Amino acid sequence: MSKFKKKKGGDLPAISTASLPDIVFMLLFFFMVATVMRDSTLMVVNVLPTADQIQKLDKKDRVMYIYAGKPSSRYTDKYGTGARIQLNDKFATVEEVGAFVLAERAAKRQELQNVLTTSLKVDGQTKMGLVSDIKQELRKVQALKINYTTRIGDYTQNLN
Repeated sequence: MSKFKKKKGGDLPAISTASLPDIVFMLLFFFMVATVMRDSTLMVVNVLPTADQIQKLDKKDRVMYIYAGKPSSRYTDKYGTGARIQLNDKFATVEEVGAFVLAERAAKRQELQNVLTTSLKVDGQTKMGLVSDIKQELRKVQALKINYTTRIGDYTQNLN
């Protein structure tokens, strides 16, 4: 008789699923923390113009966004095809821009109120008259720090 017995059949042991709920909850927690919720739903066509020299904004909490462009296809029957302004999740007129800026400024912490940047995300096909009207309203409420959001590329393509 030998001291060692040979294994019969070579079956693999069953896989333990005791740690499976821990792994699932760890993944769930990771995605809940890492996911950024969208601030607003885009209601206008927003194909940004290109530029060859761009700079990235450092601190996103100091930026308020104003979108301008033609209403997207699902809103054209109600709002037409002319260029519109979008503030947060609603269409607005030029006269409402000042009140929007003041409300956004009031919602920020005291130390951030004087360093806010207004970012204009304007569609490349939007007329400059609308942008000029927006800038006039921003001047009235002393929002003089303006950023034009673009995408990188050759700006001479826009001239054609």
